[in-house]
Amino acid sequence: MIDGLNEGSMRLSEDMYGRITLSNTESELQHTPLYSYYKENNVKLIDFGSWALPIKYTKLSEEHQAVREDAGMFEVSHMGQIKVSGEKVETWLNKLITNDLRNMAIDQAIYTLITNPSGGILDDILIFKLTERDFLLTPNASNTDKIWQWLLKHQDESIKLTDLSKDIGLIAVQGPKAKTIVSEVFGNEASNIDNYHFKQHVYVDGLDDVLLARTGYTGEDGFECYVKWDQTETLWRAFLKAGEPHKLKECGLGARNTLRLEAGMPLYGQDLSEEVTPLEAGLRFAVKWNKPEPFIGQEALERQKESGTTYLLRGFELKGRGIARLGYPVFNQNDEEIGVVTSGTQSPTLGKSIGFMRIKKAGLKLGDTVKIQIRKNKVYAKITKKNVLSN
Repeated sequence: MIDGLNEGSMRLSEDMYGRITLSNTESELQHTPLYSYYKENNVKLIDFGSWALPIKYTKLSEEHQAVREDAGMFEVSHMGQIKVSGEKVETWLNKLITNDLRNMAIDQAIYTLITNPSGGILDDILIFKLTERDFLLTPNASNTDKIWQWLLKHQDESIKLTDLSKDIGLIAVQGPKAKTIVSEVFGNEASNIDNYHFKQHVYVDGLDDVLLARTGYTGEDGFECYVKWDQTETLWRAFLKAGEPHKLKECGLGARNTLRLEAGMPLYGQDLSEEVTPLEAGLRFAVKWNKPEPFIGQEALERQKESGTTYLLRGFELKGRGIARLGYPVFNQNDEEIGVVTSGTQSPTLGKSIGFMRIKKAGLKLGDTVKIQIRKNKVYAKITKKNVLSN
């Protein structure tokens, strides 16, 4: 027994972030539309937020480099999909998000945050403008129910909400050759899509009503393809065939994590939370202050903007050996504890240990040195930009 739980239904494991966790067995996990494909091909699955998903197919470093040099493919069907509709949907949504929908064109996507009254981040999401009265929201998998309940709480009679999370599969093709591969499957439908734009109602043999978006979570060019749940495997196999001459690799959650960390992209539940504001997270580019009506949390954020933040999310690069994991404490040169590591990994691209940390900003700037407690030792680390590919 583990804390009163039956070991037959639960197990201890090390997750993709190096944490020891109590995990569900595979039979208790939620299954994506590729679950049968994974079992058929003996792909090892882990418990990722109650979903059965692969951490890797071959070697994490090979999958990571494939995305940087050629192309990689990820299944991310565990992400939420919520359709919001209504005559005044733009005005209604603008009160719930930090960004501004007013200048969006149909077939355009936008990154935004949803904040609580104190300015803390409930989630970071993408919003797709389908029509003048229809938007598609993509909450993080672990936050789908929370965001659904938040929308319901603020819903009025003019707004219709539809949870499409179990109807839509999602495949991401990322890397320098992503456009070539996606275009071979979908033809010219993919070739003229601009960054953070998309094309709806794309049809090819065996697939119908696909949404192709020029978005991603790797720091590389790429597409995220929204497809009917029961057609996800058909699309996956089509990409495998088209991508074979272009060295396309199937990629798991491990490479997705190292890629987004190198690119300076935060992860909700580690780098972002309800205790962290957009200003502290370095995401003020997604906060628009001059909308006709304030968004929830705007007053608190305006006060913080005026007074300044105490904490900031910064990147780091270890100068010594080891990997700084989530939760490791950070100290200044006087050995005063000033923060905590929120994400950490070994960068396959740089061959160095990197990560994000939430630290008190007083007296510290880019290039300064701090210390991170790694087990019994304090290891020196340099403060960097979060996007190490631009350092």
